[in-house]
Amino acid sequence: MKTFKRIILLSITLQLLFICITVAQPKKQLIDIQVTPTQTDWTYNLGETASFDVKILKNGQLIPNTKIYYEIGLERMPATLKGNLTLKNGSTKIKGMKLKTPGFVRCTITVEYKGKKYSKWGTAGFEPEKIQPTVKMPSDFDEFWTTAKKELSEIPIDAILTLKPELCTSDINVYHVSLQNIKMPLSWRGTSRFYGMLSVPKKPGKHPAILEVPGAGVRSYGRDDRAAKGVIVFKVGIHGIPVDMDENVYKSLATSSLAGYERYNLRSKDDYYYKRVYMGCVRAVDFIYTLPEFDGENLAVTGGSQGGALSIVTAGLDSRVKYLAAFYPALSDLTGYLHGRTGGWPHMYKNYDKKVNPNWIKTTAYFDVVNFAKKLKVPGWYSWGYNDHICPPTSMFSAYNSIAAPKELHPFFETEHWTYPEQWNEATDWLLEKLKKK
Repeated sequence: MKTFKRIILLSITLQLLFICITVAQPKKQLIDIQVTPTQTDWTYNLGETASFDVKILKNGQLIPNTKIYYEIGLERMPATLKGNLTLKNGSTKIKGMKLKTPGFVRCTITVEYKGKKYSKWGTAGFEPEKIQPTVKMPSDFDEFWTTAKKELSEIPIDAILTLKPELCTSDINVYHVSLQNIKMPLSWRGTSRFYGMLSVPKKPGKHPAILEVPGAGVRSYGRDDRAAKGVIVFKVGIHGIPVDMDENVYKSLATSSLAGYERYNLRSKDDYYYKRVYMGCVRAVDFIYTLPEFDGENLAVTGGSQGGALSIVTAGLDSRVKYLAAFYPALSDLTGYLHGRTGGWPHMYKNYDKKVNPNWIKTTAYFDVVNFAKKLKVPGWYSWGYNDHICPPTSMFSAYNSIAAPKELHPFFETEHWTYPEQWNEATDWLLEKLKKK
């Protein structure tokens, strides 16, 4: 009987292991399209012509006599060049276009194989370090955010910590945290709540801290194993709801009341959804400073996409943040579309109608990452890819080029809106080295 139970247990363990391994595998399609700028650093001088090497492969081998369709133009904008070619040997070089002003050119290749279409793109930069933002700094930008922070400071933190024994380890204590924040937009309630998951080293002593801010969407959060390396990690949600509920709750919210939250109440800077979010991030810093385990000085903020944006925003708003690491920051140079080029996520100006939404431009200027980037005074580590379609590199360079503080950019050219594990490892190593430096 015991042997039988051991066999069943082993079988279940192997099945779970198989599932974990399968889920962890990167998604890869049957037809592999490779589109690469001919310059090794994917970057050209103004006036040069960007060309692209194209390969169509199956099982690692070039596919002969393949018909391809190509489109070349500025990111997320109508194509300037279009055409089709039949690749005798499965590869070719396509002559692209020139730019007279700094920016990015994207070549998209589409192949149809056995009734299914496959697409991939490559993106060439033209002196991206010279890209300038289109968004303007409001004259009362500092006054607006100083007033918001004063409003927040008058609200007690009222921190509620709940130990999560099932998430704790021999090295880490984990708590679900609820904090008091400014009120929800247009809410009858006096305040709202801001939630997160706190991982604290069990090792006695004072520790540095990392505030991790989230990408777009709504989800739960768990333990952060970086705490085992002697650093406090506070991972927050932004929507004013607990972050330890069943995943089905978040799936439901994502398709109902929180669908499109990034555009809620854009008619007014006082009511826009992200005002409460930005203040929630400052409130998270307030909370970290109350922790007896915190060393009282060494605090960093990090995140990707929306989290990359919130990293820059939080460090720009709060001088208690000493370092930041931001991946592909969203909400950057949102008004690019109004100037003949792409704008940042969430692309609210892609098909903008000023007659319908006359106040949007004025409102978003108070929340655009570019204007917070100009306020940064602390060292930052930044990383993204040229192929990002969600947060186009033109928008991200608009923010990066606005930073006067110490900064270092780590481009991983071929990445889209995702990262290699090595990127996260580099960022973590950089943060820990800064935070633990004596």
